[in-house]
Amino acid sequence: MKTFVKFFISTFIMICYSISMKAQDVYIPVPANNIFNRTELNTVQNILNTRNHENWRIGWFAPIWPEIQSTSGDNFGHRTIVGATIPTTVLLWQLKSIGGQLAPFRNGDNWPMPYKWFSSSSQYWYQPRSTNGGYNAGNVAFNFKIPSDKYLGYAYHAGEYSIGITHNYGSSGYTIEFTPNSLNTILSIPAAITWISNTPSKYIEISELNQYRSGGTRIISDLGTSEIANTLDFNLMAKAAASTIQFTSSKGATGTRPVSLVKLGSTNSKITTLPLSATSQNYSPTNNFKVEVGNRNNFALQLSISNTDFKNHFFEAGAYTFQLNMNANSTDNTVSSPQNTDIILKVLPLSEIKIPNSGNAVNFVFNTFSHYNDGQTKIAPNQIKISNNETYELYVKSDASFFNKSGIQSDVPSSILQIGVDGGSQNIPLTTTSKPIITNGTPVLDKDLNIKYTISSAAAKTLVAKEKSTYSINVIYSFTAL
Repeated sequence: MKTFVKFFISTFIMICYSISMKAQDVYIPVPANNIFNRTELNTVQNILNTRNHENWRIGWFAPIWPEIQSTSGDNFGHRTIVGATIPTTVLLWQLKSIGGQLAPFRNGDNWPMPYKWFSSSSQYWYQPRSTNGGYNAGNVAFNFKIPSDKYLGYAYHAGEYSIGITHNYGSSGYTIEFTPNSLNTILSIPAAITWISNTPSKYIEISELNQYRSGGTRIISDLGTSEIANTLDFNLMAKAAASTIQFTSSKGATGTRPVSLVKLGSTNSKITTLPLSATSQNYSPTNNFKVEVGNRNNFALQLSISNTDFKNHFFEAGAYTFQLNMNANSTDNTVSSPQNTDIILKVLPLSEIKIPNSGNAVNFVFNTFSHYNDGQTKIAPNQIKISNNETYELYVKSDASFFNKSGIQSDVPSSILQIGVDGGSQNIPLTTTSKPIITNGTPVLDKDLNIKYTISSAAAKTLVAKEKSTYSINVIYSFTAL
């Protein structure tokens, strides 16, 4: 009976011993913020256990210094992505404590400095002076850190990077044995995508008519450089918040424009230029964004409109607004990072009257009976080119109440001359007071006007008694916005 009990106890001890020697993994979580913001990581992890031992091994009358080494070479290997590695130099380590007691433990012990990294060559992690009373029994904890500069030179993919670790204090016939014999050290990288820099709003101002006169496609705005940090490959998705652009004129009237008139694109070859839609579209359908060295991707986005659409739909003065909804969406559809940009296209009130430098004089010659009896009308073709992006009135006036004769004011009143637009309903006697010759005009760009000048029969007859000479007067055209 006693023999049986002893055998049972012995067996039980062996089972416990076997369990304690089982390998365990040491996980070192690397938060996305540390990777994306490139800030140093510091963490303490238990690596080994002394199994109630408090002394170092004895070898040739001196302690055996504990060593540790990699069994997987000099690189962490990704557990699911073939060929994805990170050198072991990114993870630095140093003994922190044993059994809760901070190193160094006794005077004369050498606590290796500075930090080291795992290597296929054995490295001392502590150098005790004596074999007796070296440490408290318990967990062997290492202080791990990833310096900030170690995020710049490598690509950290979401998942686990692992290396095998072994040491010289495992089971090897010595009484003093630490557990486990071997283990895996794992860098755990989270699946994350974050916009580092973006443009939450964009104000675009149109302040020149020439901006409507160019041909081809018009880039109405560069949205600036967007930078996205990622541990997963992603596609750039984008849409508009609504199918229409909201328009409020400079006079308070409202309306809409199709958002599909606007295209989103980039100089980055990965991004395809597509018209905006209220339905999300993949703007990187053939070449998604990978996890790059440094874990960041950047690109400059642009909004464009064809020149024809720009003139036809965005000429009227006022504000055109819509929201651009972008989303960095992982290719496996597990992680997404949205980003919205409010777009405001402000078109200022713009107007312009152009009169040609030559051929802008209108001459009336009175040298026959019919000239004085019937009066005369002159049409000046394309004499004025007007542009105005608001509802407007076109006014005319003279700079004096009487015609000049040889630079001196005469007694011929300016009102004998009537002015209007050929085909228009207004025919206004010329005075020093501005009067409309176009009322309620709709926005126009570079519209040529044929101007009609008339001296009526009654007015012409008043000239019979006037001194034969040359009379002149200046005519002034102007806009008044309604």
